[in-house]
Amino acid sequence: MLPSQPLLHAAVFALTALQALASDTFIAAVYEHAVILPDATGEPVSPDDALALMNKNMDVLEGAIKEAAQQGAHIIVTPEDGIYGWRFTRETISPYLEDIPDPSVNWIPCTDPTRFAPAPVQERLSCMARSNSIYVVANIGDKKPCNSSDPSCPGDGRYQYNTDVVFDPEGKLVARYHKYNLFMAETQFNYPKEPETVTFETPFGKFGIFTCFDILFREPAVVLVSELQVDTVLFPTAWMNVLPFLTAIEFHSAWAMGMRVNLLSANTHNINLAMTGSGIYAPDRARTYYYNMKTEDGRLLIAELDSHPRLSPDTPPAVNWSSYALSVERFSPNDRDFGGPIFYDWFTFTELTKPEGNLTVCQKDLCCHLSYKMSKKREDEVYVLGAFDGLHVVEGQYYLQVCTLLKCKSTDLNTCGQPTETAQTKFAMFSLSGTFGTNYVFPEVLYSGVELAPGEFEILNDGRLISKARPTKPVITVTLFGRWYEKD
Repeated sequence: MLPSQPLLHAAVFALTALQALASDTFIAAVYEHAVILPDATGEPVSPDDALALMNKNMDVLEGAIKEAAQQGAHIIVTPEDGIYGWRFTRETISPYLEDIPDPSVNWIPCTDPTRFAPAPVQERLSCMARSNSIYVVANIGDKKPCNSSDPSCPGDGRYQYNTDVVFDPEGKLVARYHKYNLFMAETQFNYPKEPETVTFETPFGKFGIFTCFDILFREPAVVLVSELQVDTVLFPTAWMNVLPFLTAIEFHSAWAMGMRVNLLSANTHNINLAMTGSGIYAPDRARTYYYNMKTEDGRLLIAELDSHPRLSPDTPPAVNWSSYALSVERFSPNDRDFGGPIFYDWFTFTELTKPEGNLTVCQKDLCCHLSYKMSKKREDEVYVLGAFDGLHVVEGQYYLQVCTLLKCKSTDLNTCGQPTETAQTKFAMFSLSGTFGTNYVFPEVLYSGVELAPGEFEILNDGRLISKARPTKPVITVTLFGRWYEKD
């Protein structure tokens, strides 16, 4: 007699779990989605029209989820705003929201869709996870009714939250996270009253989750990693790239290295808004990534990761980020220092006028040291060493300490720090370090064409970022990006 469908599914799930338990690695997937956007309108659409748009996006996501599962992935992360897009006011986003219960209710929407308020999006996501025996991570909107007894209750009688959900391979809701650090344009959503630190256990490690702008702040990002000791962070994002530093692949890869965790970063794809850049990052290097500012194509990425990266022999040892820089005398003083902005932050720069040498540039308490040798000094390209030590205040307030070797946009020093994606200059060697006041420092090298350099540089225990490739590919930036959370 053939087994019933529920028994068969349970057997498949149990086999999948046993296979994961038998291995110290797992297969991760992220999908960069070219989101189908709603029409810009000042009036709310009907719930049916809202669901029709969301189903169009979920049709695309379902195809990616099936493909990921067929390739052996245990988990897939999809982007922030990946189901309904953006262009919303508080009123116009309302038809797209569902009431998402606390995961402690032990709910499988796919098999019990009427247990709570109508939740067709949660039901469909749950069924995608269940039918493909894979963890599915998605970003949707949560609405919670409130009343006048709550002094902070909005005038329309509900809280609205930017929300991540996770469904396990049975389709059960196992995690719900309300974004705490809203980007300045997210006026359609409310801030949670308290920051949430959401974790859940899997057969392949302890997972944490947060959303986009959250990555720049102590709560929840640092708390999850440093205090709750998660192995892997799930990261739905809608990241608008700002070269030369806050490029999605550059900063997210650097963050994974600096925090010594896996990071599964799924970005939306919209080249008109400079949204692209997804990846699967480990502490030692980027395992795979995607950056495409030329075509409106989505992309599925799949890679194998260590389940417990802190225990992996590939994970670099802990770093004292200021050890070397504090132990050496300042290199020859410069009479050519000048100032310039990068993303509204005023850096102190000094030019690399010779094909090789040692330079120091300082700002406030931060001194950045560089030893370098160019393969050939080009007259048509200018590089500078830059330092920034201060509070960034544009789209949010956070304290930075940055040391960077970067290519200027042109030979005009006034263009240093402006966005540029191409370079010709290769380096025979470089060594960059800084007198950081924080241990949260994120290292990365970005090559011409917005290409990462996995395995081509090394972080020494004393805080030096050094080249391993001889020579390098043409360099855009070599950066140590420090976040001094205590000074925010």
